[in-house]
Amino acid sequence: MSPFDLSGRCAIVTGANTGIGQAIAVGLAAAGADIIGFGRSSMTATADQVTATGRVFYSLQADLSQMEEVRTLIERATALRPRPDILVNNAGIIRRADTIDFTEEDWDAVMDTNLKSAFFLCQSFAKMAMAEQIPAKIINIASLLSFQGGIRVPSYTAAKSGLAGLTRLMANEWAARGINVNAIAPGYVETNNTTALRADTERNADILKRIPAGRWARADDMAGAAVFLASHASDYVHGTILPVDGGWLAR
Repeated sequence: MSPFDLSGRCAIVTGANTGIGQAIAVGLAAAGADIIGFGRSSMTATADQVTATGRVFYSLQADLSQMEEVRTLIERATALRPRPDILVNNAGIIRRADTIDFTEEDWDAVMDTNLKSAFFLCQSFAKMAMAEQIPAKIINIASLLSFQGGIRVPSYTAAKSGLAGLTRLMANEWAARGINVNAIAPGYVETNNTTALRADTERNADILKRIPAGRWARADDMAGAAVFLASHASDYVHGTILPVDGGWLAR
């Protein structure tokens, strides 16, 4: 059997309705995993693509900015499909403004969705895996801004830097308990979150100049890394932040 085979596995993917989350859900399904998708909006398109691979898609509506929902999500997921053993924390939002003008509302909105909810989902998922005594994989979606400062996205930078740190901390605590915790750091990806950047002719040109691969990433460029980190091929990989960036950080 291929070490990348996910047959019989089940992955929870947050923000599975579009973009990177959708692409990762479909990629994991193509490798053999059933999918439980969390999202605020319709996941019909994701469901169609997952079921086309022959796998099962379960849909759960969820607002990850609301902690009362976050606290119950793993319980709701296991009611649909017992013993999910992969968690992909992908859901996230971004707010752009000059740091001098950045509001508390925008700070809290991003931190709650991108960092706080991810932490408590990891915690709930790990408790379930430990109670069930099953090996499990957690994949957090970090960012180039887990390594760099960026501009005009202070709460996003803080959240993604924090998520990288938590990934390492959880790996330290849970590796010996059979749980791998790692992260993917996407480069500049063609998603809804980057529409404004791609529409800015000057900024878009500056970004492309910096990417050795010479193009923006597509969402499905993240799927292979997710399959690797979810599979037995990565059983001895703990606490890594894997850039999938077209060479951006190598420049």
